[in-house]
Amino acid sequence: MSFSLTIRAIIGCLLVSLATSAAFTVSERTAAAQTAPTPIPGLIDQVIIRRDERGIPYIQAQNDHDLYLTQGFVTASDRLWQMDLLRRSERGELAEVLSAGPNNVVLDQDKQHRTLGFAEVAEAEFAGASSQSRALLQAYADGVNAYIGSLEAKTLPPEFQILQYKPSPWTPVDSLVLIKVFAEALSSTWRLDVMREAFASLPAEKRAMLMPEFSPLDVLVVGMDTRKLAASFSNSPTKTLSVTQSELLALAKDQELESQSLARVGVYVDGLAASNNWVVSGKHTVTGKPLLANDPHLAPSAPSIWYMVHLSAPGVRVAGVTAPGLPGVIIGHNDQIAWGFTNVGPDVQDLYVEQFDPANPRRYKTPSGWSDATIRHEEIKVRKGFTESTTDIVPLDVTVTRHGPVVFEKDGKRYALKWTALDPKLNYPDSTYSLNRARNWKEFNAALRSFTAPTQNIVYADIAGHIGYHAAGVVPIRKSGDGSVPYDGATDAGEWTNYIPSDKLPTVFDPPSGIIVTANQRIVGTDYPYFLTHVWAQPYRAHRILDLLSQTPKLSAADFRRIQGDIYSIGNVLFAQQIAKIMRGEVKPEEARLASTLAAFEKWDGRMDADSHVAPILAQMRIAFRSRVLNAVLGDDLVKIYAWSNFDITIDHLITEQPKEWLPKQFSSYADLLRACFDDAVKALSKSLGSDESKWTWGEMAKVRFSHPLANAPLVGLQFTIAPVPQNGVGGLAPTPNVGAAVSMRLIADPSDWDKTQHGITLGESGLPTTAHWSDQLADWRAVTPREFPFTEPAIAKATKTTTFLAPKK
Repeated sequence: MSFSLTIRAIIGCLLVSLATSAAFTVSERTAAAQTAPTPIPGLIDQVIIRRDERGIPYIQAQNDHDLYLTQGFVTASDRLWQMDLLRRSERGELAEVLSAGPNNVVLDQDKQHRTLGFAEVAEAEFAGASSQSRALLQAYADGVNAYIGSLEAKTLPPEFQILQYKPSPWTPVDSLVLIKVFAEALSSTWRLDVMREAFASLPAEKRAMLMPEFSPLDVLVVGMDTRKLAASFSNSPTKTLSVTQSELLALAKDQELESQSLARVGVYVDGLAASNNWVVSGKHTVTGKPLLANDPHLAPSAPSIWYMVHLSAPGVRVAGVTAPGLPGVIIGHNDQIAWGFTNVGPDVQDLYVEQFDPANPRRYKTPSGWSDATIRHEEIKVRKGFTESTTDIVPLDVTVTRHGPVVFEKDGKRYALKWTALDPKLNYPDSTYSLNRARNWKEFNAALRSFTAPTQNIVYADIAGHIGYHAAGVVPIRKSGDGSVPYDGATDAGEWTNYIPSDKLPTVFDPPSGIIVTANQRIVGTDYPYFLTHVWAQPYRAHRILDLLSQTPKLSAADFRRIQGDIYSIGNVLFAQQIAKIMRGEVKPEEARLASTLAAFEKWDGRMDADSHVAPILAQMRIAFRSRVLNAVLGDDLVKIYAWSNFDITIDHLITEQPKEWLPKQFSSYADLLRACFDDAVKALSKSLGSDESKWTWGEMAKVRFSHPLANAPLVGLQFTIAPVPQNGVGGLAPTPNVGAAVSMRLIADPSDWDKTQHGITLGESGLPTTAHWSDQLADWRAVTPREFPFTEPAIAKATKTTTFLAPKK
């Protein structure tokens, strides 16, 4: 985001930036020997914090209360502004500190979040939580606030000083609000319902090709395909099928606002396709014990969305990553089991076209007659400018029906949203605590019964040699249909009658194959009795990972690293081969550049390597091919809202079978279409990379950029800038296992020796750019060499670089 600052403000911010060098994290305060414990209000007993060479905190407490209080204190010392950014984003309070933004983008994003009402939902969740969860969330908040209380104006993190505001106290509800950012990123599908409504007039065969669900490359985890189905939607579209041009434009803008908001905080996910994980049994490893791998895919950001931590207290010893602001360990291992997440992406959002009374706009129709909608009055504070801290108030009235808030309205149509994330009775904060302490498969599954975050594919391994998989989350069962298109809100046809029981969600324990792979692909066969979704990620990553695992009889951690770093693209290899085949004999004598490119396609090794000269021209041709085909089928308006990650499967079909009905009318053959795509690609690369074709490499075309919201601010933003680096691998179109920029963390858990577990994040533990741990993990991330993460007491003692003692404040 770009910020215009006056000369006076810039000078002031520079002085503030210089003063920031006085701010220290807990580890830096103890770089020298600590002479006495630091008194912390609220502690019951003494706590020890050790840090290793990467600045990872190892917290040793005598009880749970002190453990989570200290985790809050330590996390805030490293990531306080990021925590505030996350909570403000989901609460709809960013404009208060960032102003309305260019074209009111920040204000409009606040309006989106106020409409959803996450803050109100989280308040109700906390009120209904167990006493244990409430106490631990409060302890974490007390720790954060103890750190905030230790700061002076000159020791606040630089962002607070630049923006000239102080953090408000952290509350237990703030931690629950943060969970909503993952719900927003990993389970928002309602715009697809409007898209499918708009596509209802298209021929069925066109819809099936535009929205494919099945592929020969699918890697199923549970069940089998007993029948083949085309993509479809089973509930009838609402009475008014037409979606106007203005609706399409408004929907596209709404999607862009959400995407930008999620990218700002480092959790944007393209098409819900986020992450790889896999686990193999001991019969496939050199140690004879299982190995488990996980690499979540989220938007790159500075700092990382993940924070590494080791927690120890009576009854628990656990290590891994969490998100700043969330207590416990989300992904990692304890002394008995390990687990890793990928997104399932089930359809947990439904839209209802509500019929409001023209004579009384507050009334809407229900099966039992007219009912009054609830009007929630919101007031959004909007900063007047960066040179002053005063704010204006922008009012917002949110209409809430029996189904949920009205999230989209245009041309007289009003859509209300029902979403599992908006029902406090469906969301519990208990699972992380139980999961961190689970000691076997039975306790692991018991912990997942209270897992209410966005539904995840969770792989499992333990020291006894068992492996498993459980999809966990809250997935609705509908009275009729599957929610693929909006329901008529005046009827009960789209009501949710129940939720898939935890033990009926896809589950596998010790499969005969000894291998489980998930990469957001279709996980269940057609014999699975419940509806999850029609929308799955492309199967390429899962298929490639399974191939590589199957090629090596005895796998090691080094093999897992090689797979995590794999950049072979199944989809792009097919595309290159078919282009060469189609164009063979079609090249004209004067098309030397095209002939040279086709020859390179035939010899290409399929690797999306940063140094590859084939990858950029091929990728641009694929983009052009996709664009030309979709524009011909959908037209200029519908194409703006089209989003279907698995369309790559249709591209495979088109480039292989070359059906005439999909060939844009201006071309007489697919060879002519591909010639135009080649010209498009050359023009695109010339514009973005210049006319010197020797510089047309994948690493020049695809750069990894770790963005910070203030990085573009004149002068003061330089401290937050991470220089772009060339990317290996690809996400999006025809992705590779290593998707490049979006790899947010890598874990290889080794139950044979937990001290050999390898774990790393993108940049570093600290959110303070003047510290040693701001970006000290970047080199390992780029090289796909996550370091060992000490776990046992002797290994931690050996790795310790600094030690801090905290004591109760008397």
